[in-house]
Amino acid sequence: MHIVAVLALDQVVPFDLATPIEVFTRTRLPGGRPAYRVRVCAPTPTVDAGTFKIQADWGLEALTDADTIILPGCADPAAGIPEDVLDALRKAAANGTRLASICTGAFVLAATGLLDGLRATTHWLGADVLARRYPEVEVDPDVLYVDNGQFLTSAGAAAGLDLCLHLIRRDHGSAVAADAARLSVMPLEREGGQAQFIVHDQPPVPRGSTLEPVLRWMSDHLDRDLALADIAARAGLSTRSLNRRFREHTGTTPLRWLHRERIRRAQYLLETTTHPVDRIAGQVGFGSPTAFRDGFRRVVGTSPNSYRSAFQRREVPAGPAR
Repeated sequence: MHIVAVLALDQVVPFDLATPIEVFTRTRLPGGRPAYRVRVCAPTPTVDAGTFKIQADWGLEALTDADTIILPGCADPAAGIPEDVLDALRKAAANGTRLASICTGAFVLAATGLLDGLRATTHWLGADVLARRYPEVEVDPDVLYVDNGQFLTSAGAAAGLDLCLHLIRRDHGSAVAADAARLSVMPLEREGGQAQFIVHDQPPVPRGSTLEPVLRWMSDHLDRDLALADIAARAGLSTRSLNRRFREHTGTTPLRWLHRERIRRAQYLLETTTHPVDRIAGQVGFGSPTAFRDGFRRVVGTSPNSYRSAFQRREVPAGPAR
């Protein structure tokens, strides 16, 4: 039977810890036999999980004969990782064990050096920190999970479910994985990636910057067909000076800033109105609905209609008067 070891470190995120335990424990092969044996392992007998403590029945030695090791996220990804934990993970990897992280568990996996030169992901809030701390890792913040064969990483929270179902499909095929997905009330594959959940803040512009008026003007006129020359004229600058000023203050170009602002406004309209997608395309300045759909998918990772289905704010009917 395939042995899954779930490694619990201090300040483990309970959701990340429970997800693989529940999913793998409930997975059944045709005929009803369990597909996995699950162990919760820890470097110490008691682990602090924030609001409660857990007792781990297995120590680090149980990682040795595991087929898969799952690394849940921890509340503080900057916390130091015990060297005996890193050594145990490296030894397991050298023996061919598969290692997979959930959420900020990617920081633990990256600390072993095993992700160097590989693509990886983590919760979008921690992606920049992971990339800075481990520059040899190619961090992709837009996807739900990354499969490098022996080493896998996933984004935050529910993306751990996507990862577990993917592993089950790798191990036992789509039929077994589909049954596991149904038990979890989860689609076997979700459309889009993590990008649709990311809050894309525009780079801040210092108060009093000469760009503030033109940025407000651009935001107020997203429905117009604004060319670089139009923006430069409004700012009273040459196009070359405008590009230089934008890079100094926002880290991007005027047209890229404008494109991002149009997508942000489109997300807001999809969430808060019932306007048809084609109408929203015009409201935010795209020349055609096709160009809007293509641009939206490139930034958000899914279609406008799928985004609206997932995020539109619906009024909850009031209950009966008491």
